Amino acid sequence: MGKVLVTGAYGFIGAAYCAHLAAARVPYLGVVRARRADETRDEIVAIGDFAAADWTAPLIGEPVDCIVHLAARAHRMRDYAPDPRAAYHRENVEVTSDLLEAALAARVPRLVFASTVKVHGEATAPGVILRESDPVAPRDDYARSKAEAEAWVREFGREHAIETVILRLPLVYGPGAKGNFAALVEAVRARRVLPFGAIRNQRSLLGVSNLCAAIDAARAHPAAAGETYFVSDGEDVSTPELVRALADALGVRPRLWRWPPGLLLMLATLARRRGAARRVLDSFAIDSARIRRTLGWTPPLSLADELQRLAQALRRNPP
Repeated sequence: MGKVLVTGAYGFIGAAYCAHLAAARVPYLGVVRARRADETRDEIVAIGDFAAADWTAPLIGEPVDCIVHLAARAHRMRDYAPDPRAAYHRENVEVTSDLLEAALAARVPRLVFASTVKVHGEATAPGVILRESDPVAPRDDYARSKAEAEAWVREFGREHAIETVILRLPLVYGPGAKGNFAALVEAVRARRVLPFGAIRNQRSLLGVSNLCAAIDAARAHPAAAGETYFVSDGEDVSTPELVRALADALGVRPRLWRWPPGLLLMLATLARRRGAARRVLDSFAIDSARIRRTLGWTPPLSLADELQRLAQALRRNPP
């Protein structure tokens, strides 16, 4: 059995998936830009700048059955790059192209590409649930780079007989999650007042444990080749429902105030935080029935289960 090569092994999802593979005793290589000073695992391989790296090097030493491409330049609320569009293209499109060429040279049979639901836009209308066949309509440089990379993955796979699988992911949460989700966790944990009680949206989420199981299905199931899948927990929640679920897992009482959503948006606009507010206020619902039906994938954990894992991790390693 060949190894699984995981790009971005120090990222939130990459670290979780490498730990998942290790626990299942599946041989893997975790590719990073530079090894941490305290790193002891032989499986972690440093190759420098991904956009300038020789991707054939980690692929030719030992047989690799599948590449799980998780590394990416993620969406940033405040981007200080001189040319953000070029930076996203370099790290999300060019790196993917280089990796596919290396996979072809090393005869790697399959590549799983982690994409985003944002290729469909920023929100869904109330009551609307997206499916994989719905039109792609990226709204920012990050989403455009992911949509372009998706197209390249599909075309390359068709032309060169490499089995490619694309997973479009919503917000992924769990132990080690960063960004806006980590900020929400800290706010609930500290029992800060949150003015979200009147919000009536619906958002699809994905626990990192469920994602690891979905990646397993994508890299191993014969029917996954050439396909694109939405992946979610299947438990869409509103913002106040998420706050209450977090509070329950953390053992605190949620402090939710009922401020009108219109007022929240107006205040956020004045503070130049309109984009962040929209992520709290808007709906974004996806239908992940297809991956369940065709690959037999079932999320192993509920929202409550994954949040309990997060709470336990915080108790062991408080911020």
